[in-house]
Amino acid sequence: MNRLLSRAWRRRDERGDVPGWVMVTVMTAGLVAALTAIAGPQLRNMLTTALSSVGG
Repeated sequence: MNRLLSRAWRRRDERGDVPGWVMVTVMTAGLVAALTAIAGPQLRNMLTTALSSVGG
């Protein structure tokens, strides 16, 4: 009986990490979206300038 309880506890404990990974993924996507919204035009300008200087 003790083994069954310990196996069930381990399974439940391992599944507890999934919401943490989901939260990390959602927060990372939010940060990327915020940085793109704030710095997007400047980054686009820098890329355009760099590509035109290489292309001649």
